[in-house]
Amino acid sequence: MSRIKRGACAAVLAVAAVFCAMAAVAEDDRGPVTNLPLPRYVSLKASEGNVRRGPSLSHRIDWVFKRRDMPLQIVGEYGHWRRVRDRDGAGGWVHYSLLSGVRTVLIEQDMLPLLMKPDPRSPVTAQLEIGVIAELDECERGWCRVSAHGYRGWVPSETLWGVDPAASGD
Repeated sequence: MSRIKRGACAAVLAVAAVFCAMAAVAEDDRGPVTNLPLPRYVSLKASEGNVRRGPSLSHRIDWVFKRRDMPLQIVGEYGHWRRVRDRDGAGGWVHYSLLSGVRTVLIEQDMLPLLMKPDPRSPVTAQLEIGVIAELDECERGWCRVSAHGYRGWVPSETLWGVDPAASGD
């Protein structure tokens, strides 16, 4: 068998292995590498992160994430690589060393009131602009406590990207 044919066969087998690993994930909603839930949210640890077409350094870089602490959703795992997507659904493979377990969220409502308590009648402590990245403290009963730029307070979970609004404890 020629060197080219062997390389092509190896590439096909590698792609098949990735798809098999992803199919296994769909069955039990757990990552085959970490055994953590899929999908799950993380944040970008670095100020830049290459997003690749496949799970290795030999795959082409499709684009670069450029917002430190940006929330991302992990939807797949393969070795040291995580398949992620952002708020707009854009994604690809990122090396796990670029990701952090620190939970952040993206504010999706302009001039979102940050409330002292998880109650719509509670006093407003600040307002957050659309697109602000905030650190997620906790969520309960449809409300999440977040902190951004020195302010901390509660917002409805459906005004955020980076949490599952249906999950009371997310």
